[in-house]
Amino acid sequence: MCGIFGIVAREERPLGEILTEAGRRLSYRGYDSVGCATIHDDGVIDLRKDVGKVEAVAERLDFAALRGQRGMVQLRWATFGAPSQANAQPHLDSDGDLVGAHNGNVVNNVELRAQFIAEGMTVRSTNDGETCVHAVERYVDQGYEMLEAIRRAYGDLEGDYAFVIGRVGETRLYAFKKGSGLVAGITEDATLVSSDLPSILPLTRRILRIEDGEIVILEPDRLELRSVEDGRVVAREIEEVTASMEVAQKGGYPHFMLKEIHEQPQVAAELLHLLDASPHVGRMVAHMERARQLYLVGCGTSYHACLLGATYLARLAGRAAIPVLAPQFIPQYGPAVGPEDAGIFVSQSGETKDVLNALAVAEARGMEPLALVNVLGSTLMRESAVYLPMACGYEISVPATKTFMNQALAFLYLALRLGGHDTAMLQQLPALLEETIARVEPQIAPLEAQLKDQDDLYCLGYGLTYAIALEGALKMKEITYAHCEGMLSTEFKHGPLSAVYAGYPVIFVAGAGDIPLIVSGINEAACRGAQVIAIGQEESRLRANVQNLLVLPEVDPLLEPLLATVPLQLLSYRLSLARGYDPDFPRNLSKTLTVD
Repeated sequence: MCGIFGIVAREERPLGEILTEAGRRLSYRGYDSVGCATIHDDGVIDLRKDVGKVEAVAERLDFAALRGQRGMVQLRWATFGAPSQANAQPHLDSDGDLVGAHNGNVVNNVELRAQFIAEGMTVRSTNDGETCVHAVERYVDQGYEMLEAIRRAYGDLEGDYAFVIGRVGETRLYAFKKGSGLVAGITEDATLVSSDLPSILPLTRRILRIEDGEIVILEPDRLELRSVEDGRVVAREIEEVTASMEVAQKGGYPHFMLKEIHEQPQVAAELLHLLDASPHVGRMVAHMERARQLYLVGCGTSYHACLLGATYLARLAGRAAIPVLAPQFIPQYGPAVGPEDAGIFVSQSGETKDVLNALAVAEARGMEPLALVNVLGSTLMRESAVYLPMACGYEISVPATKTFMNQALAFLYLALRLGGHDTAMLQQLPALLEETIARVEPQIAPLEAQLKDQDDLYCLGYGLTYAIALEGALKMKEITYAHCEGMLSTEFKHGPLSAVYAGYPVIFVAGAGDIPLIVSGINEAACRGAQVIAIGQEESRLRANVQNLLVLPEVDPLLEPLLATVPLQLLSYRLSLARGYDPDFPRNLSKTLTVD
């Protein structure tokens, strides 16, 4: 995930400060490299880019000196191609006549690069942003005008992205989108385009929202929309934005956590596109197949994804996998592992010290390290034989939401592949997540008053939902500061049931296939006065035995745990607010734990 910003001015002028400031306003998304390009009236493209933070790269490469009639800045979050100067954006075409930058992921990047090289183009990186430039270059070289070249390139680029491109000898920039955000703006002396509204708001409040399948043409004094399908002009009114910068950064949501919960359908779709196109999936599955023993290693939320992953692997591939907390991996399994074994190490940041410690021990014993990681260029990525990116972009809120969703989805995908099953059924997940959010949000509200003063709760699950119960309990602890213990539902009667008193809240995450067992557990708690809340699909036995049922859409049992995650995220969020806390920045916690 990246950020882009482009500007077209009435005449050549200093653009460096505008581009640098736009880059700073995009930096909340997270990034590993930054670059600027300006196009002069004489046809010279001034391109400056490198790995690092905006301030450092801008000072080192003197962004302030950039002049031009058109310009663009890009902040890159690595997905295709490791963080490097060559992979940093923007990118040039073969002859240096086109310059462009993108936001998102082009999942057929590898195939297109091979085609472009075979066609004689100069390909300088492994980054999919460069692939976007060459996709347009291909048709320009065949004699098509820019608008037609872009329309044709759009059909060649698969994935979710937004892209801005300019050509020497013109006064325009062109931008188009498929899946990723894109917004244009107009001022008295310039037009603007960006992946994010916050980068535009300080310059203008007059904006035009771009939809999928549309091309916006930026002239110095006007914006024009065209349809990718047939090239026709699309009529849309300029709107006046009144939102503050802070609200705009949060996409109109009051907190980043809520925004990131709502982003889960989008990032799940992007991950599925990546996995379907990635050659690394086959390599990882091959490592898993030949491993004598397979370990799934993580901490906190990532460990819960490992626990769910182990259940998926057993059910779908008949493959035993050992989920283990990273610090415990060293004393419990470290002395016994060897070259015949493999481990999948899971970390959102790729810098979690406990996970890196476990990986170091595994490597020293000759074990093959594999990884699921969200931050490309991180230590975990570099130390792994094979890795899969989670494609979540930057997660600002300390409680993990969308990163857990994609870790769990990646394990489900791998289990299906390892078991020889079709992964097509996963394509329904993004829409189901959208439906779940829409259904559950109004169901949560009545529970706030009942639960906001409770300092002790249990969250119970069984089978595929056990890991979800643990994750839900962690979310509750992290941001409400209430003690919520996650547990296997069948273990509740082996001691913890003694804690139940009248009104004590117990949450059951009920898988559709486990209803008889769950109903038994529900009644063990309910007959002792517990306030029982269940999360599951509409089911008469479940409905008859609980006080509150948060209803999920009807869904395949394999997808049910992923949907059940959403109500627990939303309930924790709402209770955090009701108790007067900031869910984005809970006390005593850090997003990336780099200490033992």
